[in-house]
Amino acid sequence: MFKEGFQSFEELDVWKKARDLKNEIFQLVKAFPAEEKYRLIDQIVRSSRSVNSQIAEGHGKRTNKDKIKYCTQARGSLSETLNHFIDAFDCSYITTEQLQYYRNRINQVEKILNGYIRYLKSLPPDIS
Repeated sequence: MFKEGFQSFEELDVWKKARDLKNEIFQLVKAFPAEEKYRLIDQIVRSSRSVNSQIAEGHGKRTNKDKIKYCTQARGSLSETLNHFIDAFDCSYITTEQLQYYRNRINQVEKILNGYIRYLKSLPPDIS
């Protein structure tokens, strides 16, 4: 899953899975009511995009401590995205089945992200 040496953030499995989820979410919210364009739709899109952005930004940081910090923020964005899906369900924009589907998808990405965080924590301490 994790290669030795330098690799682009685009090669990270977690970034790829988060990207797939983000793109799937973007397609789903197109069916939400127009009045939610600058409210719930914007929040869902922004939080789902934030997952990828945080992983990519952390990847570009020098220390593993910084990489972990940004991955932890990405995990927070996953939780925020799930909360927005619960809001969408409460507003009857998605069904129980859709909520469960996206809950599962978010959990899958979170598991991979947690594995990446464990990997980063297992590396030797950074030397300043």
